[in-house]
Amino acid sequence: MNEFLVEITTTVPEGTTPEEVDRRRAAEAVRARELAAAGHLARLWRPVGELRSIGIWRAADEDELHAKVLGTLPLRPWMTITVTALEPHPNDPAKG
Repeated sequence: MNEFLVEITTTVPEGTTPEEVDRRRAAEAVRARELAAAGHLARLWRPVGELRSIGIWRAADEDELHAKVLGTLPLRPWMTITVTALEPHPNDPAKG
C-alpha cells in the first residue's frame, strides 16, 4: 500500500443538533478503529489547540483512498481534506 499525508478539517454545519454530532463522532471512532485494523490508518494526530487532524493513511492509490477509505468516514460530508502522496526518503532514519 502507498502512504498519504492527510489533513482533515471538520466543520459541523450550522443547525446540526448536538445529538447528531455525538452520533456521527461515535460512528467515526468505530470506523477509524476498523480502518486502522485493516491497515489503512497508520497514525493520527491533532495539532495543539486546533480542531483538525493530520494522519498517515494507506491505500493502493489516491482513488482508493478517497472512495474506499476516507469516503467511508461518517463525518466525511463535513470534512475538508488535503491529501499529499508520500514516497520513501533516502535519509529516512526508519530505513535503518
